Amino acid sequence: MLQRLLGGGPQSRKKKVLLGGGALAAVLLAAVVVGAMRGPAEPQSKGTPRSMRLLTQDQYLNTVAYVFGPNVQPTTRFAALPRIDGLLASGAAIAGLSDAQLETYQKTATKVAAQIVSEDSRPYLIPCEPAATDAADPQCAKEFLAQVAPLLYRRALSEEQIDRFVAAANQSADALHDFYQGLSVVVEGILMSPNVLLVAEVSEPDPDHPGETRLDSWSLATRLSLFLWNAAPDAELLAAAQSGALQTKKGLAAQVDRMLASPRLETGVRALFDDMFAFEDFNRLAKDNTIYPAFTGETAVDAREQTLRTVVDHLLVRRADYRDLFTTRKTFMSPSLAPIYKVAAQGPGWTPYEFPADDPHAGLLTHVSFEALHSHPGRSSPTLRGKALREVMLCQTVPRPPANVDFSKVQNPDGSVKTARERIDFHLQNPSCAGCHRIMDPMGLSMEAFDGAGTFRHEENGVPIDTSGNLDGVEFTDIVGLAKALRDNPQVPWCAVRRTFAYGTGTPADSNDRRVLEYLSAEFAGQGYVFPELLRDIALSRAFRKVYEPHLRKTFPLPDLKSAERPQQTASAEPASAIHP
Repeated sequence: MLQRLLGGGPQSRKKKVLLGGGALAAVLLAAVVVGAMRGPAEPQSKGTPRSMRLLTQDQYLNTVAYVFGPNVQPTTRFAALPRIDGLLASGAAIAGLSDAQLETYQKTATKVAAQIVSEDSRPYLIPCEPAATDAADPQCAKEFLAQVAPLLYRRALSEEQIDRFVAAANQSADALHDFYQGLSVVVEGILMSPNVLLVAEVSEPDPDHPGETRLDSWSLATRLSLFLWNAAPDAELLAAAQSGALQTKKGLAAQVDRMLASPRLETGVRALFDDMFAFEDFNRLAKDNTIYPAFTGETAVDAREQTLRTVVDHLLVRRADYRDLFTTRKTFMSPSLAPIYKVAAQGPGWTPYEFPADDPHAGLLTHVSFEALHSHPGRSSPTLRGKALREVMLCQTVPRPPANVDFSKVQNPDGSVKTARERIDFHLQNPSCAGCHRIMDPMGLSMEAFDGAGTFRHEENGVPIDTSGNLDGVEFTDIVGLAKALRDNPQVPWCAVRRTFAYGTGTPADSNDRRVLEYLSAEFAGQGYVFPELLRDIALSRAFRKVYEPHLRKTFPLPDLKSAERPQQTASAEPASAIHP
């Protein structure tokens, strides 16, 4: 019953090897050893549904910064995406476009275009000078647009398409008597194009597997780049797509290895874990400053950053075991976090910090980001914390509470009830609540050693806090014990694989072939849970490259882009006058 409620996980399988005598035994033993070294063979998979999804705000801004330079960074706020199966990346595939959102996109595009052609930026962003600044210059306009338009459209564009952009720039420059304003109009139009704002995956027959389909080279390049860099492909990746090298094992591996070695990988990994940990909730996190005066807006910003810095350092810099994220005492400290952790300020800015061996801070669960984010404005919450542990770290679904639950005894108990453990007991007395609370509260109560702001404490209302608990049958006495139990729980790496694969493909994990996840999990374990190796395995897997036509289309239909999106056609490169009247 509990297994069904929590959504299952990796299943252990026992294998027997019967050895005969003499040479036969030696041969069989050698085969077993070689098979173990090689790991299981990658299973056949039809891949993931071909999808259309919105670029996220960060993907849009990262792309703009990579194409035009880090100084082109407009202030903007895109509409929030729905969270599907634990990820915003999956929700992007069912998000719609409202008039208000289109207005935001237009304002952002206008800001970007204005920054590019400003007097301060144009000398280093536009690779040529026009013959006259108050009139059209087709040659200079083409030199600029031929360079940036393919990067924004994430595919090669034909000579005819580029010429249409140039013609629109010339027309606008002559009308406005300003060469740079002519370019600005076209850039604004490109950034408003549906083919830029939307990632519409294109499929093609798989020549190696008749009857099956795969992503075309441009869509594969985009999926790879959004996965590993959280931005559109660079020129080298697009060149590999155009040459066909990206559809070969050698060419794909070369590009994936290059991308994994790039400094941009940090941006991609930060985006993945920011999504996985639901850190967008920090945008609306607030604490009662009369109860927690040390917790400020700067504290919330730094709490999010501390965890992401720890993740990057642990997984990418030190290439350490993923599971040890939940027990490591190594982190980073800032002046605004020091009072919450009750440590001496280490100086201005961020500095590496390691908690002593006897300190209660061990792993991500003891970070302010987890403890404060999953608490109420004025008090802690064992239930919220236990629920977050189940859903965020273990990929398990906790049902919503019944509509008729009476929370009055929990929220306003009589004065004799001093601790959260006593308050939570009211949940367990209600049969409609007890089932779910038994899988949340035993872990959440061990985190009661931290108040609603994430500060460690020994007492609540003058009463010593009992931090004992259990996680799936593993007993512990404190938060450090919980951290170790979580680290050793096989569902933790399984959850990382499931979320990472779903994030990379932009599709909910429930639609993925379970055998693929089992294969990737086995590979992850065999490689010592080194996270970049998991990224590589996912990016090189057949399941990542193959797609099929979805049976259910939710918010917007998937057009047949075989003619509209091919480089030799013109429909994907609307002139500015068509897309920006």
